Amino acid sequence: MAQMISTMPMVDAAPAVSAIMPKLQAAPCLQDAPASGIAVVSRQHVRPDAASALGDLTLSVSDLPMLSCHYIQKGLFFPAPDLPMPSLVSLLVSSLSRALAVVPALAGRLVTLPDDRIVIRCNDEGVDFLHAVAPGLSLDDFLVPDADVPTKLTKDLFPMDRTVSYEGHRRPLTSFQVTVLGDGTVFIGIVANHAVVDGTSFWHFFNTWAAICRGESPKLLDFRRNFFGESTAVLRFPGGVGPAVTFDVDAPLRERVFHFSADAIRKLKAIANRRPSGGLDAEVYGKMAHDPKNPEVRCEISSFQSLCAQIWLAVTRARERLAPDATTAFRMAVNCRHRLRPAVSPVYFGNAIQSAVTTATVSELAGHDLRWAAGKLNASLAAYGDAAIRRAAAAWQAKPGCFPLGNPDGSVITMGSSNRFPMYEGNDFGWGRALAVRSGRANKFDGKMSAFPGRPGDGSVDIEVCLPPETMAALLRDAEFMQYVSCPAHLL
Repeated sequence: MAQMISTMPMVDAAPAVSAIMPKLQAAPCLQDAPASGIAVVSRQHVRPDAASALGDLTLSVSDLPMLSCHYIQKGLFFPAPDLPMPSLVSLLVSSLSRALAVVPALAGRLVTLPDDRIVIRCNDEGVDFLHAVAPGLSLDDFLVPDADVPTKLTKDLFPMDRTVSYEGHRRPLTSFQVTVLGDGTVFIGIVANHAVVDGTSFWHFFNTWAAICRGESPKLLDFRRNFFGESTAVLRFPGGVGPAVTFDVDAPLRERVFHFSADAIRKLKAIANRRPSGGLDAEVYGKMAHDPKNPEVRCEISSFQSLCAQIWLAVTRARERLAPDATTAFRMAVNCRHRLRPAVSPVYFGNAIQSAVTTATVSELAGHDLRWAAGKLNASLAAYGDAAIRRAAAAWQAKPGCFPLGNPDGSVITMGSSNRFPMYEGNDFGWGRALAVRSGRANKFDGKMSAFPGRPGDGSVDIEVCLPPETMAALLRDAEFMQYVSCPAHLL
């Protein structure tokens, strides 16, 4: 988190309170500002502008495993608003207070009940809102063509750095930071407890806040606990000592955002769906043919599956130390809302995700082409329907545990987020469309990737890739991979 550099008022915006009561918070001197040049100048505590009637929301079989994960950290750069900064901050704080009344769970706290169930207590305890400045930085310092993400800068765009979700028992479930750069660019960052929201719910809230800020009515979310809500499984943490993340946060990593144009993705999809001539390819494709007994099977390989296959092949080549008989895995986060029967509401609030895993040996990937790898991914995802979701939920309930993020043997790719999330669509706060998406240091390890929609909204995709330095260097030398990578038009 960015360093506090001056004494500014802390404001508590609470329901039914019309006056703002300042509380002074001590802060270090200017020379204590962090090396990034991003410094917090004020902090406010914001409560919903109406009391919650939700009560307790029990964490589900999809929420509980996330207690060992970091809070989600995602945010957006926006063009300079035609507003004085005090007016901008006031507008964001007042609209945030109203948004929290629409989604009161984010203003609550986690509570462990006597029977060891963990619930979100919607008690309107509130969230933190930070205003930071970076007069020596501009958008160009963060969005550098053909370069790694400057993580030493981006980490200070977010509060609650590397906070584990179990800490929601003692800390806010969400925190917010608006950072104003020297060129007027504004970054709005949200940090949200991963045991409370998945990516779908995270971006629903981002859209809700933006809609209220620009004077529109937001979509209402579904707070019914009907995603395996009948489960009685619990996770116990003796003595209230919470879990730690399951990977080494200090392992050296390089992080880069690769842009794939709509044209490049169309080419990959065309290759992936080209009819094979025979052999093992034909066998795999034959299994993907439409089966009337399984309507979830898809014949066509999607654009995103084609792109993921290209990434799987290239990253496996770049991991030059893997043995030929080593098993590689591509783990993809799956939104279960529409896959269950009956389906869960698309605006269900909470986690409704599982991980679909596709495996192959290094030698298998090396001996086959994009069509084969894409076919493997397609088959795994097509089979991940109601029955598979229920089997995974039953297995977790039989042996509850935290989700094991990480890549201990160096052969796994974990694809999170989604190029379908409304990161640009619906997130105009009233002064213009977002310029770029960036994330903090949360939940990053060797092989962790996140998919973002391309800014143009034309089917292009950005993939945030985290790899060890030597693997990233090998990937950047891979001409077969890099031929599909380009620079976004807004960075040219």
